Amino acid sequence: MSEFDGDKTYQHFTANRVTPYMGAELDGIDLTRPLSPSQADELRDALARFQVIFFRDQEISHDAHKDLGRLFGPLAIHSAVAGIDGHPEIVAIHADADSKYVAGESWHSDLSADEEPPLGSILYLHTVPETGGDTMFSSMYKAYDALSERMKTYLEGLEAVHDANPVYHALFKDYDKRYPVATHPVIRRHPVTGKKCIFVNSSYTTHIEGLSDEESKAVLNFLFDHVKNPNFQIRFRWKPHSIAFWDNRAVQHLAVWDYFPEVRSGFRVTIAGDKPVS
Repeated sequence: MSEFDGDKTYQHFTANRVTPYMGAELDGIDLTRPLSPSQADELRDALARFQVIFFRDQEISHDAHKDLGRLFGPLAIHSAVAGIDGHPEIVAIHADADSKYVAGESWHSDLSADEEPPLGSILYLHTVPETGGDTMFSSMYKAYDALSERMKTYLEGLEAVHDANPVYHALFKDYDKRYPVATHPVIRRHPVTGKKCIFVNSSYTTHIEGLSDEESKAVLNFLFDHVKNPNFQIRFRWKPHSIAFWDNRAVQHLAVWDYFPEVRSGFRVTIAGDKPVS
């Protein structure tokens, strides 16, 4: 059993669980102000413990947004989407009546085709539709634990290719540009908690090395369907000036685009991670 299982009492905020296995809304902390070392330590513990943490009524500036991310590590520059003017580490997340698509409409782990996928992402939305526009999260710990022991044994040691080119070529039609491609374990071990989790996703993972195309497709399609189980998931309902901060190593997420033509707008910071290991 990991030290990050179960609840914990924090000095600087209250953590209200969303489900028994994932997610917590943190009350009593002001992210618009610089945080003390002890506050930062408690936030790091909460992210590892709950996999995704949420905040309400946090009207943060771009600098405060970046400062929050840097408490967890260096900020990553998106490998496909340019940052906003003056802040290359911040990506605008925006949809309105003119949008032809929105980011993250399928289950995925952010930038998993990078050689070192992100530790996590912090999404701040200042403008949201009256209803709709939720973000869904699925726990890859829970998904792994639900596998049979024989399937766990089979998947152990397998590696899969993650390729960003099909994703971004379809969006941007820039077929001459090359995007990251990387090979990662199908089952990775979280570097902080030590827990095992599934690390393939339907957006970026193209095939499993060492298997025939038919075998790879069958195994991946099983895992892609498996992580959609609602028993592994939570659904976050946005309000203006809310923040969702997810551990990219332990969860997948999906943005629900059910609010067209209304506006959903904000900014995202991504924190650099490390090479996944089994």
